[in-house]
Amino acid sequence: MTIHRPRVEGRQDPVLLTPDDASWSWTGLRVLQLLAGETRIVETGDAEAFVLPLEGSLRVDVPGEATFDLVGRPSVFSRVTDFAYVGRDSTMHLTSKKDALVALPSSKCIRRLAPAYGSAEDVPVEVRGAGNASRQVTNFGVPGVWDHADKLICCELITPPGNWSSYPPHKHDASEPCTVVNEEIYYYRIAGQDQVTPSRQGVGYHRTYTGPEHEAAGLPPIDETIEVRDHDVVLVPHGYHGPCVAAPGYPMYYLNIMAGPADDRALAFCDDPDHGWVRDSWVDQQTDPRCPVTSASGRLDQITATSREGHS
Repeated sequence: MTIHRPRVEGRQDPVLLTPDDASWSWTGLRVLQLLAGETRIVETGDAEAFVLPLEGSLRVDVPGEATFDLVGRPSVFSRVTDFAYVGRDSTMHLTSKKDALVALPSSKCIRRLAPAYGSAEDVPVEVRGAGNASRQVTNFGVPGVWDHADKLICCELITPPGNWSSYPPHKHDASEPCTVVNEEIYYYRIAGQDQVTPSRQGVGYHRTYTGPEHEAAGLPPIDETIEVRDHDVVLVPHGYHGPCVAAPGYPMYYLNIMAGPADDRALAFCDDPDHGWVRDSWVDQQTDPRCPVTSASGRLDQITATSREGHS
């Protein structure tokens, strides 16, 4: 399996990845470019999906069932966004008055659930880690926050320039002592010099590797340290993944997409035992003041600047 899928230049839609393309069973991702006034028709088939605006706003129409107007964002580094859920065996019509970019993370599933709307204002934003391992986690589609899904689990992360995320390295696969198996997709956006506009100039790094326990479970070895740029995808079929490193000067975003065979959606994971102690060290460290980066109201650095001006 080739776990790094760089963007294919010259293609209108930056990402089209099915479970068959990935050589696994559950998760997929489409990233669609909507032109102003254009309607794209998407059939979900045997998969459920989230509709997540990356750039711009759009209308989601599931004929005969529901219509949602999603307030999006100029960039994934600008604000938390509205989103929608569309179940398997559905047809959705996606339309935007202006150009828009939309992610459709998906998973094959068993149950068909009705379409549903998620408001940006209701999405929990968490600061995870401490020191230079501080990062923002936007928990829009995780168990306990969004339970209207059969298999699909999604969240967004923003890592400030120079910081590490997805750390300590962890796994959720069929090796001991994991209790939950999830396939995982990392979809990257990297901002340029202005810290907001995605650009292929920016760079980050992604690490995935296996240990003796994976060999014992009959899982193929992986040992990859990958340079990632804007719109790149990395697949994690098994193994420890992390760190994800944002190069100095370039903020890193990634969309995490997970699903697996269990009847219940779960985020359980196992740290690499060599590095799990790092979590305990965070108790005595301050979080990076740059986190969180965004909220439903916009970038928090801009909100703070406005607030200070108002009290000067």
